[in-house]
Amino acid sequence: MKSTTFTIDGMHCDGCAQRIETLLEKQPGVREASVSFPDRLARIKYNQHAVSENDLVELIKRSGFSVPS
Repeated sequence: MKSTTFTIDGMHCDGCAQRIETLLEKQPGVREASVSFPDRLARIKYNQHAVSENDLVELIKRSGFSVPS
């Protein structure tokens, strides 16, 4: 199990954070996701053999938000 944290830009409210969290938790290989609107952070625990960090970033981007490098 691996953990990572991403900064997320483009969230406007707690609803945005909840939407991202739900999408991440539905992704196969993700064990746990916690997204904070005030902190602009996503903390994710995942199986690195099932999903990559790039996959997670792309999922966030496809949902309309950005992950700065």
